[in-house]
Amino acid sequence: MCLEHGYPTTIKHMKHKRIIGRARLASIIAGAVVISSCGNKKEQGETQENATVQVLRFSAIPDQDTTAQAERYAPAAKWLAEELGIKVEFVASSDYGASVDKFATGDIQLAWFGGVSGVQARNEVPGSRAIVSGSKDLQFKSYFIANASTGLTRSETFPAAIKGLTFTFGSSGSTSGCIMPAHFIVTNTEQNPMDYFSKVGFSGSHDKTAYQVQDGTYQAGAMNFSTYDRLVTEGKIDAETCRIIWQTPPYADYNFTARANLDEMFGEGFTDKLQRLLTDCKDPAVLKAFDRNQFVKVDNTTFQGIADVMKKVKLK
Repeated sequence: MCLEHGYPTTIKHMKHKRIIGRARLASIIAGAVVISSCGNKKEQGETQENATVQVLRFSAIPDQDTTAQAERYAPAAKWLAEELGIKVEFVASSDYGASVDKFATGDIQLAWFGGVSGVQARNEVPGSRAIVSGSKDLQFKSYFIANASTGLTRSETFPAAIKGLTFTFGSSGSTSGCIMPAHFIVTNTEQNPMDYFSKVGFSGSHDKTAYQVQDGTYQAGAMNFSTYDRLVTEGKIDAETCRIIWQTPPYADYNFTARANLDEMFGEGFTDKLQRLLTDCKDPAVLKAFDRNQFVKVDNTTFQGIADVMKKVKLK
């Protein structure tokens, strides 16, 4: 006999309690292992799911009405998802700079850029590629427009009579609404636009430039030919009140640029596959979203002329 907590206990009784204690401890350990195992499996499953479900996110410069971007590009997101067999999301951008920033940080992997914003994005992420443009983008041009009250009419040569007028560009980062028009102003006048005009504004988009010239907020402005032609066709501006006074020489402009890590995300050859898919696209809803009839293959060298102009144009 021995004493346990002041009570007599037999050896047999003590052995029995030790056996029960060991069994209970083993049960607790087993339970902990099961719980831990379940937790690890859950975490592993979540990790595997996160690793396998990649999302292609794309954006576009807001060169027109900035309030309807998601609706405008929804058909393109749907079509890309179906054709590529992956999840695709459109990500709206508040302005041209935001589109480039999202591309630089990896928030988007594909973007419909202008010539200038495309160069900026590819400079930010070396190895990124311009893959397609619209067929009309290889011979793009800008219109110089003026309110009828100026008395200006269409000219085959640079309209020197706009000197001293109030003038609006689109976005300061727009190829066709700012950088190339500014380049042609400098080329033809040897003056900075900020000195050449009495007042210079930046409307933010091509349609707003047309509206501001039509209502007389600015006497003249520059915008891309495609948006102007569409606004006239839709009856949103009057070609007599908001007149074309000059058309620039052609240059390369809009393009889809793919981020350098696309193949890493979706597999070797994915960027080439995307390029082929877009050049073969016949879906009317997709082409309409980008206001294009056809996409054509391009590469970074297509936009070297724009890159050279960007180094020279200073709007200060």
